[in-house]
Formats: sequence, C-alpha cells, structure tokens
Amino acid sequence: MMTSALSRPLAEALAADEPPDGFGMRRTDGASVEWAISTEPVPYLAVVAAMEARALAIAEGRAAELVWLLEHPPLYTAGVSAKAADLLAPGGLPVFESRRGGQYTYHGPGQRVAYVMLDLGARRRDVSAFVRTLEAWIIDTLATFNVKGELRPGRVGVWVDRTVAGGSPREDKIAAVGVRLRRWVSFHGISLNVEPDLAHFAGIVPCGLREHGVTSLVDLGLPITLDEADAALKASFARVFGAVTGAPAPDLG
Repeated sequence: MMTSALSRPLAEALAADEPPDGFGMRRTDGASVEWAISTEPVPYLAVVAAMEARALAIAEGRAAELVWLLEHPPLYTAGVSAKAADLLAPGGLPVFESRRGGQYTYHGPGQRVAYVMLDLGARRRDVSAFVRTLEAWIIDTLATFNVKGELRPGRVGVWVDRTVAGGSPREDKIAAVGVRLRRWVSFHGISLNVEPDLAHFAGIVPCGLREHGVTSLVDLGLPITLDEADAALKASFARVFGAVTGAPAPDLG
C-alpha cells in the first residue's frame, strides 16, 4: 500500500528533526497559539457555540489562535457529506448535525478531540495543505509511541496497517480529520483514538468507509493515557505549526 506522496516532504523533515514547513503553515510573525485542555467531557453543542464564537473573534482580530483539547460524552456527529444509510443504529447514541467536512464519526470518553482554530490568512490560504498538515501533526504524534501512521490516496485521516504475515491486507483508522473554514479561520479539527469504546463505532459507517476498521492506541497494545497523548500532541503541534502557550478553556457561558 502506498502512502500519499504529499506526506513525504513533511515526513522527511520530521524524521530529520527539522522544522516541517513543507506546506507553509507556520505564521511568519511568530505569534504563539493558545493551548487549552478541558479535563471533563464537554457537551457537543456548547463546544460548537464556543468554538464558533472564538473563530469569529480570531477573524476580527479580537483573540489569539487556539487549540482546544477535550472529550465528549458518547455521541455521533454527521458531517456535510453524511448519508442516512450510514447511521446503522438510529435511536442509539445522540446524533448531532455538524457543518464540518466529512461524514459520520463517533466521539466519546477516551478519544482526544482537538478543535483547531487557526487563522490561515496569517499562515497559508490553502485548505488542502492545511488538512495535510493536520495529518502530518497526527503522524508525528503517533511516532512518539512508535506507531506508524499512514495516509491513503482519496481518504482523509490517518491509518495503521495491521496486515499480518501471510494474512489478508488489513488497515484500521486511528485518527479522523474534519474541518470547516469561515473567513479563513478554521474550526472543528481532529480526533485521535486513545482508549475509546470501539464498540460504539459499530453504530455508524465511520467516514462512509465500510471496508475498513477502527483502532486506538490501547487497541494496538499501548497503554497510553490521555495525559501522555496530550503531551505528544502538544510537542508535535509546536514542531509542525509553531509555538504554543498554555491558556484556559473557553467559557461555555
């Protein structure tokens, strides 16, 4: 299986411990990104309202960029491309319409969601390059735990090859990407499966892909905690996008 050619320049820079700016997503002014973590699961609609308000404030120059790490209670979200037939267990977990890109996905405890509010006007106005840089961030994070994350042509997100010698090809998705931009400010973001209840993914066709599975760091045999995942995400984000500084989580009002 081939990884996307778009990942190679950035992957090589990461391997060489060089600033991975292959997609030009660092700020030229050196301004840092605020980094916030919510320690308890946060309701989805409250997060969306706070995220959209912060994105507007960034666009208007009233607030700094922000990455917000959190968990949600168990739920499904339906992106703009979601198909009704891909909701396999209607009436099960709550379902929320989302204006992010993509199809159905699951969020819940043990999954680290990172909502990414960046000003592409101050970085690079290229949505494809932005998504590829988000994927490179995830791949570099996984490398901290000696997990090889890979890209696949035509599929957004990060995958793990689980083919065993002599067996049929198998690959599972470990991280999803779904973003939206308004006035060149991003919101929504990524999700990394650390230790979620993978059985909940059975209620949907994740990202509309029936032929592939879903995995997590713990499912791969790695007893990684959310705190350890957060530290890796933070270090890798700084390498890929630029400096971060600690900040409180947004006020949910």
